[in-house]
Amino acid sequence: MFVRIVYATGDPGKIDQAAEGLNTEGRRLLADQPGYRGFGLFVDRDLGKLLVSTWWETEEAREGSNDRLRQRRAEILEPFAATVAVDNYEAVVLHTAQQPGTGAAMRMTRVEFDPSDAELFADTFGSTVLPKLETLPGLARATLMLDKARGRGLVGTIFTDRKALAASRAGQASARHEGTAKAHVTVIGLEEFDVVASEVRGD
Repeated sequence: MFVRIVYATGDPGKIDQAAEGLNTEGRRLLADQPGYRGFGLFVDRDLGKLLVSTWWETEEAREGSNDRLRQRRAEILEPFAATVAVDNYEAVVLHTAQQPGTGAAMRMTRVEFDPSDAELFADTFGSTVLPKLETLPGLARATLMLDKARGRGLVGTIFTDRKALAASRAGQASARHEGTAKAHVTVIGLEEFDVVASEVRGD
């Protein structure tokens, strides 16, 4: 599948208004789009960060939806967002152990790599990193998204609650250390969010 990531920062006091609009009207608009497969909404209320992931069957469906929904998305975000960045990825690993529910939390790792190492990274994640993640109590979902041409990627891990997320930090750090060393990957960012919504069809 193919994923669009919208990353916005702004006034923490206005983040819930934006999240509500995205989780209601935004989801209704998305559901009517051809090739739509899923939606994720993640917030850091303390710092004022909001991340939206939308999932699509094809690159064409992803790009077509962006053309149709770009203006309305900006309008929903406008009262909150001071900055908005949009990136596109291919989901090369999507593993669901259990459906995330109320109180779930997500850790996102941003990485860079030489584009020639994209397949090595994907293979290493599947064979080395994912089995270690699966041993962490409370794991709900693990994803690997790559922009192979630009040498950029995101690893997302969702846990059932904040307690499980906190308890997983050392274990995921160990898996991250081994995986990045084997795959020649550089970690450039590490963030944690509360999960407002996360569902992907067919996973």
